[in-house]
Amino acid sequence: MTPTATYRLQFHAGFTFADGAGLAGYLRDLGISHVYASPVAVARAGSTHGYDVVDPTAINPALGGEAGFRQMAAALKAEGLGIILDIVPNHLAVGGSDNAWWLDVLEKGEASAFAGLFDIDWRPRDPALQGKVLAPFLGAPYGEALAGGDIRLESGPDGSLWVMAYGHHRFPIRAADRAEVFKLGLEAYDPAREPGRARLHELLERQPYRLAWWQTAGDEINWRRFFDITELAGVRVEDPEVFDRIHALPLRLYAQGLIDGLRIDHIDGLADPARYLTRLRGELAKLEAARPAGSAPGPAYLVVEKILAEGEALSRDWACDGTTGYEFMDGVSALLHEPDGAAPLAALWREISGREGDYEDEEHAARLEILTHGFAGQVEAVAGAFHDLARGDLKTRDLTRGALRRAITQLLTGFSAYRLYGEGEALSAGEADILAQAMAKAQAAIAPADRPGLDQIEAWLTGGGPGAPDARRRALQRFHQLSAPVAAKSAEDTAFYRYLRLISRNEVGSYPGRLASDAGEFHTANLARAKDWPGSMLTTATHDHKRGEDVRARLAVLSERPEVWATRVRPWLAGAPPQIDPADAYQMHQTLAGALPLDLDMDDAAELKVFGERVAGWFTKALREGKLRSSWAVPNADYERACLAYLDRCLGDRAYLSALSGLVEEIAPAGAIKGLAQALLRCTSPGVPDTYQGTELWDFSLVDPDNRRPVDFALRQQMLSQTSPENALADWRSGAVKQMVIARTLGLRRARPDVFAQGSYEPLQVEGRQKDAVIAFARRTATDTVIAAAVISSPTALARGLPLPDPEWWHDTVVKLTADQGVSFRDHLSDQAHTAGAVPAARLFAHLPVALLALEPQG
Repeated sequence: MTPTATYRLQFHAGFTFADGAGLAGYLRDLGISHVYASPVAVARAGSTHGYDVVDPTAINPALGGEAGFRQMAAALKAEGLGIILDIVPNHLAVGGSDNAWWLDVLEKGEASAFAGLFDIDWRPRDPALQGKVLAPFLGAPYGEALAGGDIRLESGPDGSLWVMAYGHHRFPIRAADRAEVFKLGLEAYDPAREPGRARLHELLERQPYRLAWWQTAGDEINWRRFFDITELAGVRVEDPEVFDRIHALPLRLYAQGLIDGLRIDHIDGLADPARYLTRLRGELAKLEAARPAGSAPGPAYLVVEKILAEGEALSRDWACDGTTGYEFMDGVSALLHEPDGAAPLAALWREISGREGDYEDEEHAARLEILTHGFAGQVEAVAGAFHDLARGDLKTRDLTRGALRRAITQLLTGFSAYRLYGEGEALSAGEADILAQAMAKAQAAIAPADRPGLDQIEAWLTGGGPGAPDARRRALQRFHQLSAPVAAKSAEDTAFYRYLRLISRNEVGSYPGRLASDAGEFHTANLARAKDWPGSMLTTATHDHKRGEDVRARLAVLSERPEVWATRVRPWLAGAPPQIDPADAYQMHQTLAGALPLDLDMDDAAELKVFGERVAGWFTKALREGKLRSSWAVPNADYERACLAYLDRCLGDRAYLSALSGLVEEIAPAGAIKGLAQALLRCTSPGVPDTYQGTELWDFSLVDPDNRRPVDFALRQQMLSQTSPENALADWRSGAVKQMVIARTLGLRRARPDVFAQGSYEPLQVEGRQKDAVIAFARRTATDTVIAAAVISSPTALARGLPLPDPEWWHDTVVKLTADQGVSFRDHLSDQAHTAGAVPAARLFAHLPVALLALEPQG
């Protein structure tokens, strides 16, 4: 079944299934139909997110185990709620000593029953890795670690297993070598002495793995990672046996009626997403009859984490209900920004940073850098696969591996999307456009001698060209599975931290090169979703967002007031230390302006310290993700200390704090108006609205782990029971008004599901002097109508200093509700009555900057 509304919960040792069960009544009152649960399989000890799974076949005991999960499911079901479960089919956590499948591969090599589960190239170009797995987990070069005694033998817990130890990592010794170790004893392998060190090295050389310094991974790794994270290894879920292993738990939970659907993590990491979804949908369908009486009717709800590029649409042949909603997050954010602010903000950015390029230039440079350094080994593997394909035919056998590698690098550098799909069949129209644009960029950049290789790769990608089908399939799969992580690392994790025109648009799923859109574009996207993907998820906050939804909403106000922002920020930047890049100082001031809590007492040193520590965590991550003056690979401690000292200095400067709080007081009411619009639009647009944990109040969080901080649910429960339309806006700083808007809107969705699930989507006309400040639409069936209307622009005059336009500001602006005469509506947010026709905006938004009108029963 399709949920009416979901609520994302992040489970970990500090928030278990018992805690989730305790929220059942609150979530029901909030209007939620399904808990959207983070991964629950056994993850690495201490995991706060669950994506580092070490055993996908069992539920994590740290969360409460299977018994706890069943109790939570029962508690939720008692309140009418189900569960949508997040699963991780693309990778498993490796390294350490907790993944039995991985350890078995390290011990037995290709003979392991799990050798085909992980995506390992057992025959790489490097002769030292033939039949071996590169294990780049050492904190220092191999020779240094060996000589320093960091690598040693130790006994297993029961004395029967001999392992190599390095930090928390454990590497098993082949069964064939254990007799020797038992015979000679541990002392014979003591690295503190030359004979022991030599014997230890010889022993290591016989193992099915090669220990290596972690910095070798980018160039030499012979297995697919999740992005560039060496402790997350890709799995071959396209293999039927692997599919069955990875999905045994979620399919069993679905068959037993404990869950109603699945969210698929990082669908682009899979070899063939369309084929995978068809298989998964089929397996779920087979289980329908087995579900217990009282279970939600099928089919199972199935959504995928997929980032769509500008102009890219989700393929209609995918057997799912839609995406997790990043494209909606982008669309509603763009709607809240002012297009006219793009040019002055870009000019200010160039003035501050000294960089002339636009976002596209930054991403292009980042892609080339990532391909050349972070993914050089995987580029080499793709080149090798295409080289094998070329060697299989006389017409292409003279294409060299080097030429193909250079062509692959240039082609992927020019990609605008995460990846293409399929295994050599004709591309869709959208994919053909993406490839054509990338080819044009590559042809302009590549050396003439390498163009034949580039042209041949294009032919293979589009279904032409010679070669054996299996070789073609392997080459294309490797290409596609490289394309997606390169896109993520170069855009979200690099360019987003380099191009800083206005960081509210540097969000997962967004294109920072586009600052804003208009109501027409938003309506077009909603109409397309209503037609093609009515079950797609709608989100505005996630566990992966760069900054909270209300940080983005507040910063969007600056797009309407670029001159005000420039006047404020220039003096701040003038006082920055000379050793700090002005661009880094600029993003810090944007972050402080966007994330400053509304209830922060500037005279409370303890509160200010906590806020400063949160921003410092973001700042450090931002510097390292940007990879210009520091990085995760090689942190620049001196530069980071200088930046954090500057942050501390600003937060300790009374004059700066006064100026900062003055700016926030000036823009916060308008930011709240936009935040309420964002919430209403998410809850009323075609699709399934998702609320990320805690964001029913104002969300001024920063990038993870800040956005995964503990949530005060007791406060939220108390607020929900006490807030009414009469007091909500007066107490707007607490966020109670946002919670009320969400609860009442979702309550209406639950009471009238048909109009939201099957109703038409009809943009409504707005006329008058402030017509561009409003967006309105109707959801309509033959017997019911619901109208959503919201203020999306900042008013220049506020009513009583509240986040509400002054009635006089509206002038002659009207919202045309419907052509029907005499039809009555009730606003479910303000409890006010309205009659069909042209309703003055001053009356429609007299109590709140958002309105939710529902047709009143006749008679």
